[in-house]
Amino acid sequence: MQVISSKDNETIKYIKKLKEKKYRDETNCYIIEGIKLVKEAIEENAEIKYIVICEDCEEVVKLEQNLLYDIAKNNCLYVTKKVFLSISDVTTPQGVLAVVEKKNNTNKINYNEDIIIALDGIQDPGNLGTILRTVDSADLKQIILSKNSADPYNPKVVRSTMGAIFRVNIIEAENLLDTLKEVKKHNFEVVVTSLDTNESIYNIQYKNKVIVIGNEANGVSKEIQEIADEKVKIPMLGKTESLNASVATGIMVYEYVRGKLGN
Repeated sequence: MQVISSKDNETIKYIKKLKEKKYRDETNCYIIEGIKLVKEAIEENAEIKYIVICEDCEEVVKLEQNLLYDIAKNNCLYVTKKVFLSISDVTTPQGVLAVVEKKNNTNKINYNEDIIIALDGIQDPGNLGTILRTVDSADLKQIILSKNSADPYNPKVVRSTMGAIFRVNIIEAENLLDTLKEVKKHNFEVVVTSLDTNESIYNIQYKNKVIVIGNEANGVSKEIQEIADEKVKIPMLGKTESLNASVATGIMVYEYVRGKLGN
C-alpha cells in the first residue's frame, strides 16, 4: 500500500482546488468529508472518484469492518496526517473524505409533488444545507435555487445536508422570476413569506404550491412578491419579527407534513 506523503502530489493538489467553487464548476466534482457522509455516498450509489484515507489518524481505526470493505471497492488513496489536514475542511477531521461527481441534476421540475420549495438568494451555507436536509426529511425530491444563492456544493453546505445532497434534485434557476412564472403555468400558486400581510401559514392549503423563502437580510425580492398568489407569515407571540430562513422553511414544510398525516 503506497501512502502519499507530499502535498505536491498532483491528485492532492487537484483535491485541494475543489475547495473553490470555480474548480467545482469546472470539474463537476465536490468534496464530502466524514464517516457518515462517505457511508451515505456509498449507500446512495453516488459517483465516487476517490476516497482519501488518513493512514495515521485515530478515527480511521474505528471504522466499521463492513464500511472498510465497501470503501475498498473504490479508488482509495492513503495519505499521511499532514497531507490529509492540508485537504480537510474541518478542524478535527475523522480521517476520511471523498471526491464525488455532481449528480446529473435535471432542471426539469417535477410537478407531481404537492409543494416545491424555492430559495431566493439564500446566502448562508448552513441555512442552505439545513433546508436541503429538511426537504429530504419530508420526502420531497427537489428544490429550486436562485443563481445568487450559496453554492450547494460548498463543503459547509454538504456537511449540513447530512446526506440529503445525494437525494434531492437541485434545480439551479438562471432567472428565478422566469422559472416561477413557468411554474404558475402548471397550476401551481406562488406563496411568499412576507411581513406585509395578516395571512398565516396555517390558513393555506399545501397543495400545488411553490413556497418561496427569501434572502436572510432582505426577504423575498420585490419582483417575485409582485407575482405571488399569496403572501403569508409565521405568527409570532413574542417581540421577534422574523425567523432564521432554515427555521422558517422547517415550520412550513412540517405544516405540509402535518396535513399529509391528516392531523
